[in-house]
Amino acid sequence: MSEKNLLFEAFKQTKYQVAGHGKREVHILKEALQEFDGQQESDIYGKGKVIEEFQVKMAAYLGKETAVFFPSGTMAQQIALRIWCDKKVLRKVAYHPLCHLEIHEEDGLKELHQIEPVLLANKNRLIELDDVLSMEDEVACVLLELPQREIGGQLPDYETIENISKYCRNKGIMLHLDGARLFEILPYYKKSAVEVCSLFDSVYVSLYKGIGGIAGAILAGDTDFTEKSKVWKRRHGGDLISLYPYIISADYYFDQRLEKMEQYYVEAKELAQMFNSCHAVSTMPLEPVSNMFHVHFHASKEQLEAVLLEIYEATDVGLTSYLRATSEVACNYEVSIGDLYAALPKEKVKQVFLMLDQRMRELNN
Repeated sequence: MSEKNLLFEAFKQTKYQVAGHGKREVHILKEALQEFDGQQESDIYGKGKVIEEFQVKMAAYLGKETAVFFPSGTMAQQIALRIWCDKKVLRKVAYHPLCHLEIHEEDGLKELHQIEPVLLANKNRLIELDDVLSMEDEVACVLLELPQREIGGQLPDYETIENISKYCRNKGIMLHLDGARLFEILPYYKKSAVEVCSLFDSVYVSLYKGIGGIAGAILAGDTDFTEKSKVWKRRHGGDLISLYPYIISADYYFDQRLEKMEQYYVEAKELAQMFNSCHAVSTMPLEPVSNMFHVHFHASKEQLEAVLLEIYEATDVGLTSYLRATSEVACNYEVSIGDLYAALPKEKVKQVFLMLDQRMRELNN
Protein backbone atom coordinates (compact mmCIF):
# COMPACT_ATOMS: atom_id res chain seq x y z
CA MET A 1 0.00 0.00 0.00
CA SER A 2 1.35 3.44 -0.93
CA GLU A 3 2.09 6.09 1.69
CA LYS A 4 -0.81 8.12 0.33
CA ASN A 5 -3.18 5.23 0.83
CA LEU A 6 -1.72 4.53 4.26
CA LEU A 7 -2.53 8.03 5.44
CA PHE A 8 -5.96 7.97 3.84
CA GLU A 9 -6.84 4.62 5.40
CA ALA A 10 -5.42 5.58 8.80
CA PHE A 11 -7.47 8.78 8.76
CA LYS A 12 -10.65 6.86 7.95
CA GLN A 13 -10.04 4.56 10.91
CA THR A 14 -9.71 7.35 13.49
CA LYS A 15 -12.58 7.79 15.91
CA TYR A 16 -12.38 11.60 15.97
CA GLN A 17 -11.83 13.80 12.93
CA VAL A 18 -11.08 17.48 13.18
CA ALA A 19 -12.65 18.99 10.06
CA GLY A 20 -15.88 18.80 8.10
CA HIS A 21 -19.31 17.47 8.93
CA GLY A 22 -18.52 13.77 8.68
CA LYS A 23 -18.47 11.16 5.95
CA ARG A 24 -20.34 11.91 2.74
CA GLU A 25 -22.70 8.95 2.84
CA VAL A 26 -26.34 8.15 2.00
CA HIS A 27 -27.40 9.19 5.52
CA ILE A 28 -27.00 12.82 4.38
CA LEU A 29 -30.12 12.38 2.29
CA LYS A 30 -31.87 10.07 4.76
CA GLU A 31 -31.63 12.67 7.53
CA ALA A 32 -32.98 15.40 5.27
CA LEU A 33 -35.89 13.21 4.12
CA GLN A 34 -37.08 12.80 7.71
CA GLU A 35 -38.18 16.45 7.66
CA PHE A 36 -39.65 16.33 4.17
CA ASP A 37 -43.24 15.86 3.05
CA GLY A 38 -43.01 12.52 1.29
CA GLN A 39 -46.25 13.13 -0.60
CA GLN A 40 -44.84 16.10 -2.50
CA GLU A 41 -44.23 15.54 -6.20
CA SER A 42 -40.76 15.59 -7.69
CA ASP A 43 -39.46 18.46 -9.79
CA ILE A 44 -39.44 17.70 -13.51
CA TYR A 45 -36.95 19.37 -15.85
CA GLY A 46 -36.53 22.42 -13.60
CA LYS A 47 -40.19 22.91 -12.75
CA GLY A 48 -42.32 21.99 -9.76
CA LYS A 49 -42.94 23.10 -6.19
CA VAL A 50 -39.87 21.48 -4.65
CA ILE A 51 -37.39 23.35 -6.86
CA GLU A 52 -39.34 26.59 -7.34
CA GLU A 53 -39.91 27.19 -3.62
CA PHE A 54 -36.25 26.62 -2.86
CA GLN A 55 -35.19 29.01 -5.62
CA VAL A 56 -37.49 31.71 -4.23
CA LYS A 57 -36.09 31.10 -0.74
CA MET A 58 -32.48 31.46 -1.93
CA ALA A 59 -33.20 34.54 -4.02
CA ALA A 60 -34.68 36.24 -0.95
CA TYR A 61 -31.73 35.23 1.22
CA LEU A 62 -29.25 36.62 -1.32
CA GLY A 63 -31.30 39.74 -2.02
CA LYS A 64 -31.68 39.05 -5.74
CA GLU A 65 -34.81 39.09 -7.90
CA THR A 66 -34.57 35.41 -8.82
CA ALA A 67 -32.37 32.34 -8.44
CA VAL A 68 -31.84 29.11 -10.37
CA PHE A 69 -30.70 25.74 -9.02
CA PHE A 70 -27.81 24.13 -10.93
CA PRO A 71 -26.37 20.64 -10.49
CA SER A 72 -22.85 22.10 -10.32
CA GLY A 73 -21.06 25.36 -9.71
CA THR A 74 -18.80 24.75 -12.71
CA MET A 75 -21.85 24.83 -14.99
CA ALA A 76 -23.40 27.83 -13.22
CA GLN A 77 -20.33 30.05 -13.40
CA GLN A 78 -19.44 29.34 -17.01
CA ILE A 79 -23.02 30.21 -17.92
CA ALA A 80 -22.99 33.40 -15.85
CA LEU A 81 -19.89 34.65 -17.64
CA ARG A 82 -21.27 33.65 -21.05
CA ILE A 83 -24.43 35.67 -20.41
CA TRP A 84 -22.46 38.78 -19.46
CA CYS A 85 -20.16 38.38 -22.47
CA ASP A 86 -23.15 38.10 -24.79
CA LYS A 87 -24.72 41.17 -23.19
CA LYS A 88 -21.58 43.24 -23.74
CA VAL A 89 -20.75 41.61 -27.11
CA LEU A 90 -17.27 41.03 -25.75
CA ARG A 91 -15.65 37.66 -25.06
CA LYS A 92 -13.22 38.66 -22.31
CA VAL A 93 -13.55 38.33 -18.53
CA ALA A 94 -11.13 39.10 -15.71
CA TYR A 95 -10.36 36.99 -12.66
CA HIS A 96 -7.60 35.74 -10.34
CA PRO A 97 -4.89 33.43 -11.76
CA LEU A 98 -5.99 30.71 -9.31
CA CYS A 99 -9.69 31.08 -10.09
CA HIS A 100 -11.51 27.73 -10.27
CA LEU A 101 -12.38 28.38 -13.93
CA GLU A 102 -8.71 28.79 -14.75
CA ILE A 103 -7.16 25.79 -12.97
CA HIS A 104 -9.85 23.18 -12.30
CA GLU A 105 -12.18 23.09 -15.31
CA GLU A 106 -10.04 21.83 -18.20
CA ASP A 107 -10.36 25.19 -19.98
CA GLY A 108 -14.13 24.80 -20.18
CA LEU A 109 -14.70 28.55 -20.44
CA LYS A 110 -12.34 28.78 -23.42
CA GLU A 111 -13.30 25.55 -25.19
CA LEU A 112 -17.08 25.70 -24.72
CA HIS A 113 -17.64 29.44 -24.85
CA GLN A 114 -14.54 30.88 -26.57
CA ILE A 115 -14.15 33.34 -23.70
CA GLU A 116 -10.67 34.70 -23.07
CA PRO A 117 -9.61 35.28 -19.46
CA VAL A 118 -7.63 38.30 -18.34
CA LEU A 119 -5.67 37.38 -15.20
CA LEU A 120 -5.58 39.99 -12.43
CA ALA A 121 -2.95 40.25 -9.67
CA ASN A 122 -0.53 37.35 -9.24
CA LYS A 123 -1.18 33.91 -7.83
CA ASN A 124 0.23 34.73 -4.38
CA ARG A 125 -2.04 37.64 -3.46
CA LEU A 126 -5.58 38.93 -3.65
CA ILE A 127 -7.02 41.14 -6.37
CA GLU A 128 -6.86 44.79 -5.31
CA LEU A 129 -8.60 47.86 -6.69
CA ASP A 130 -5.45 48.94 -8.53
CA ASP A 131 -5.44 45.65 -10.47
CA VAL A 132 -8.91 46.44 -11.80
CA LEU A 133 -8.10 50.10 -12.47
CA SER A 134 -4.97 49.19 -14.43
CA MET A 135 -6.52 46.57 -16.74
CA GLU A 136 -5.26 47.13 -20.25
CA ASP A 137 -7.92 44.89 -21.82
CA GLU A 138 -11.57 45.79 -22.07
CA VAL A 139 -13.62 43.07 -20.35
CA ALA A 140 -17.30 42.21 -20.11
CA CYS A 141 -17.12 41.00 -16.52
CA VAL A 142 -14.87 40.85 -13.47
CA LEU A 143 -15.15 37.79 -11.21
CA LEU A 144 -14.21 38.01 -7.54
CA GLU A 145 -13.85 34.83 -5.49
CA LEU A 146 -14.65 35.35 -1.81
CA PRO A 147 -12.72 33.82 -0.13
CA GLN A 148 -9.77 33.09 -2.46
CA ARG A 149 -9.50 29.40 -1.74
CA GLU A 150 -6.17 28.49 -3.33
CA ILE A 151 -4.25 30.98 -1.18
CA GLY A 152 -5.74 29.82 2.09
CA GLY A 153 -9.15 31.43 1.90
CA GLN A 154 -7.91 35.02 2.16
CA LEU A 155 -10.34 37.93 1.86
CA PRO A 156 -9.95 41.55 0.78
CA ASP A 157 -11.20 44.22 3.14
CA TYR A 158 -14.83 45.14 2.54
CA GLU A 159 -13.99 48.63 1.33
CA THR A 160 -11.96 47.11 -1.52
CA ILE A 161 -15.00 45.16 -2.72
CA GLU A 162 -17.17 48.26 -2.49
CA ASN A 163 -14.67 50.27 -4.52
CA ILE A 164 -14.31 47.60 -7.19
CA SER A 165 -18.10 47.36 -7.42
CA LYS A 166 -18.45 51.13 -7.78
CA TYR A 167 -15.77 51.27 -10.47
CA CYS A 168 -17.30 48.40 -12.46
CA ARG A 169 -20.75 49.97 -12.38
CA ASN A 170 -19.39 53.33 -13.49
CA LYS A 171 -17.60 51.66 -16.39
CA GLY A 172 -20.43 49.31 -17.37
CA ILE A 173 -18.44 46.21 -16.40
CA MET A 174 -20.49 43.39 -14.91
CA LEU A 175 -19.33 42.04 -11.54
CA HIS A 176 -19.84 38.36 -10.67
CA LEU A 177 -19.36 36.79 -7.25
CA ASP A 178 -17.84 33.34 -6.96
CA GLY A 179 -19.42 32.89 -3.55
CA ALA A 180 -18.88 29.15 -3.23
CA ARG A 181 -18.17 29.87 0.44
CA LEU A 182 -20.30 32.98 0.82
CA PHE A 183 -22.15 31.70 3.91
CA GLU A 184 -18.82 31.08 5.64
CA ILE A 185 -17.40 34.61 5.22
CA LEU A 186 -20.36 36.60 6.53
CA PRO A 187 -19.28 36.37 10.21
CA TYR A 188 -15.92 37.94 9.33
CA TYR A 189 -17.40 40.83 7.39
CA LYS A 190 -20.29 41.18 9.86
CA LYS A 191 -22.56 41.69 6.87
CA SER A 192 -25.69 39.98 5.64
CA ALA A 193 -25.75 38.03 2.39
CA VAL A 194 -28.01 40.74 0.98
CA GLU A 195 -25.45 43.43 1.75
CA VAL A 196 -22.56 41.54 0.15
CA CYS A 197 -24.55 40.41 -2.88
CA SER A 198 -25.87 43.91 -3.53
CA LEU A 199 -22.36 44.79 -4.75
CA PHE A 200 -22.54 42.17 -7.52
CA ASP A 201 -24.64 41.74 -10.65
CA SER A 202 -24.70 37.95 -10.32
CA VAL A 203 -23.92 35.53 -7.53
CA TYR A 204 -23.03 31.84 -7.32
CA VAL A 205 -23.15 29.90 -4.04
CA SER A 206 -22.31 26.26 -3.36
CA LEU A 207 -24.87 24.05 -1.64
CA TYR A 208 -22.50 21.32 -0.49
CA LYS A 209 -19.40 23.02 0.89
CA GLY A 210 -20.18 24.86 4.13
CA ILE A 211 -23.75 23.66 4.56
CA GLY A 212 -22.99 20.07 3.57
CA GLY A 213 -25.68 19.17 1.03
CA ILE A 214 -25.15 16.38 -1.49
CA ALA A 215 -24.26 18.62 -4.46
CA GLY A 216 -25.55 21.59 -6.39
CA ALA A 217 -25.37 25.35 -6.65
CA ILE A 218 -27.49 28.48 -6.87
CA LEU A 219 -27.04 31.19 -9.47
CA ALA A 220 -28.86 34.44 -8.68
CA GLY A 221 -29.41 37.80 -10.33
CA ASP A 222 -32.13 39.82 -11.99
CA THR A 223 -34.95 38.11 -13.88
CA ASP A 224 -33.52 38.70 -17.34
CA PHE A 225 -30.21 37.15 -16.27
CA THR A 226 -31.74 34.06 -14.65
CA GLU A 227 -34.14 33.44 -17.55
CA LYS A 228 -31.16 33.39 -19.88
CA SER A 229 -29.35 31.08 -17.45
CA LYS A 230 -32.20 28.58 -17.69
CA VAL A 231 -31.75 28.38 -21.46
CA TRP A 232 -28.03 27.78 -21.07
CA LYS A 233 -28.69 25.26 -18.32
CA ARG A 234 -30.75 23.24 -20.82
CA ARG A 235 -27.99 23.57 -23.43
CA HIS A 236 -25.44 22.28 -20.94
CA GLY A 237 -27.59 19.27 -20.04
CA GLY A 238 -28.24 20.61 -16.56
CA ASP A 239 -31.99 20.08 -16.63
CA LEU A 240 -32.00 16.54 -15.28
CA ILE A 241 -35.46 15.03 -15.18
CA SER A 242 -35.37 15.39 -11.38
CA LEU A 243 -32.98 17.14 -8.99
CA TYR A 244 -34.99 16.75 -5.80
CA PRO A 245 -32.41 14.69 -3.81
CA TYR A 246 -29.94 17.57 -4.15
CA ILE A 247 -32.56 20.24 -3.42
CA ILE A 248 -34.06 18.48 -0.38
CA SER A 249 -30.64 17.98 1.21
CA ALA A 250 -29.53 21.53 0.40
CA ASP A 251 -32.70 23.04 1.85
CA TYR A 252 -32.48 20.93 5.01
CA TYR A 253 -28.81 21.62 5.77
CA PHE A 254 -29.15 25.30 4.85
CA ASP A 255 -31.66 25.58 7.69
CA GLN A 256 -29.58 23.38 10.02
CA ARG A 257 -26.16 24.97 9.54
CA LEU A 258 -26.52 28.55 8.39
CA GLU A 259 -26.63 29.83 11.98
CA LYS A 260 -23.52 27.78 12.83
CA MET A 261 -21.21 29.71 10.51
CA GLU A 262 -20.17 32.05 13.32
CA GLN A 263 -19.33 29.02 15.48
CA TYR A 264 -17.27 27.42 12.70
CA TYR A 265 -15.39 30.69 12.19
CA VAL A 266 -14.52 31.01 15.89
CA GLU A 267 -13.45 27.36 16.02
CA ALA A 268 -11.25 27.79 12.93
CA LYS A 269 -9.41 30.64 14.65
CA GLU A 270 -8.95 28.49 17.74
CA LEU A 271 -7.59 25.57 15.72
CA ALA A 272 -5.27 27.81 13.69
CA GLN A 273 -3.81 29.21 16.90
CA MET A 274 -2.96 25.67 18.02
CA PHE A 275 -1.23 24.90 14.72
CA ASN A 276 0.72 28.16 14.88
CA SER A 277 1.92 27.30 18.38
CA CYS A 278 3.77 24.27 16.95
CA HIS A 279 7.36 24.44 15.77
CA ALA A 280 7.78 24.84 11.98
CA VAL A 281 4.02 24.94 11.40
CA SER A 282 2.05 27.95 10.20
CA THR A 283 -1.37 28.73 8.78
CA MET A 284 -2.45 30.84 5.83
CA PRO A 285 -3.99 33.21 6.77
CA LEU A 286 -2.30 33.46 10.15
CA GLU A 287 -5.74 34.16 11.60
CA PRO A 288 -8.52 32.64 9.49
CA VAL A 289 -11.22 34.88 8.04
CA SER A 290 -13.73 32.06 7.57
CA ASN A 291 -14.07 28.42 8.59
CA MET A 292 -11.25 27.38 6.22
CA PHE A 293 -7.49 27.86 6.03
CA HIS A 294 -4.32 26.10 4.87
CA VAL A 295 -1.76 24.52 7.19
CA HIS A 296 1.91 24.65 6.07
CA PHE A 297 4.63 22.38 7.48
CA HIS A 298 8.39 22.77 7.17
CA ALA A 299 8.85 19.05 6.55
CA SER A 300 8.69 16.86 3.49
CA LYS A 301 5.45 15.16 2.60
CA GLU A 302 6.95 11.76 3.43
CA GLN A 303 8.27 12.94 6.81
CA LEU A 304 4.97 14.47 7.82
CA GLU A 305 2.95 11.45 6.71
CA ALA A 306 4.99 9.35 9.13
CA VAL A 307 4.35 11.88 11.92
CA LEU A 308 0.61 11.92 11.27
CA LEU A 309 0.37 8.13 11.18
CA GLU A 310 1.99 8.05 14.62
CA ILE A 311 -0.37 10.74 15.96
CA TYR A 312 -3.45 8.97 14.58
CA GLU A 313 -2.39 5.69 16.18
CA ALA A 314 -1.66 7.29 19.56
CA THR A 315 -4.65 9.65 19.84
CA ASP A 316 -7.38 8.26 17.55
CA VAL A 317 -7.72 11.81 16.16
CA GLY A 318 -7.45 12.43 12.42
CA LEU A 319 -6.19 15.79 11.16
CA THR A 320 -6.24 15.11 7.40
CA SER A 321 -6.44 12.29 4.87
CA TYR A 322 -3.93 13.85 2.46
CA LEU A 323 -0.93 16.15 2.12
CA ARG A 324 0.28 18.23 -0.82
CA ALA A 325 4.01 18.60 -1.39
CA THR A 326 4.91 22.24 -2.07
CA SER A 327 8.66 21.57 -2.25
CA GLU A 328 11.12 18.86 -1.26
CA VAL A 329 11.06 20.16 2.31
CA ALA A 330 7.52 21.48 2.73
CA CYS A 331 3.90 20.39 2.43
CA ASN A 332 0.42 21.60 3.30
CA TYR A 333 -3.26 20.75 3.41
CA GLU A 334 -6.61 22.53 3.68
CA VAL A 335 -8.89 22.66 6.72
CA SER A 336 -12.62 23.41 6.67
CA ILE A 337 -14.33 23.40 10.05
CA GLY A 338 -17.79 21.88 10.37
CA ASP A 339 -19.89 20.01 12.91
CA LEU A 340 -17.19 17.50 13.91
CA TYR A 341 -14.87 19.98 15.61
CA ALA A 342 -17.19 20.73 18.52
CA ALA A 343 -17.33 17.04 19.45
CA LEU A 344 -13.55 16.63 19.84
CA PRO A 345 -12.37 15.66 23.35
CA LYS A 346 -10.21 18.55 24.52
CA GLU A 347 -7.62 16.33 26.19
CA LYS A 348 -7.08 14.40 22.98
CA VAL A 349 -6.69 17.61 21.01
CA LYS A 350 -4.09 18.79 23.50
CA GLN A 351 -2.24 15.49 23.07
CA VAL A 352 -2.30 15.84 19.28
CA PHE A 353 -0.64 19.23 19.33
CA LEU A 354 1.92 18.30 21.97
CA MET A 355 2.96 15.37 19.79
CA LEU A 356 2.96 17.46 16.63
CA ASP A 357 5.13 20.16 18.20
CA GLN A 358 7.58 17.59 19.56
CA ARG A 359 7.90 15.68 16.28
CA MET A 360 8.32 18.87 14.25
CA ARG A 361 11.14 20.00 16.56
CA GLU A 362 12.84 16.65 16.10
CA LEU A 363 12.55 16.88 12.31
CA ASN A 364 13.94 20.40 12.22
CA ASN A 365 16.90 19.94 14.58
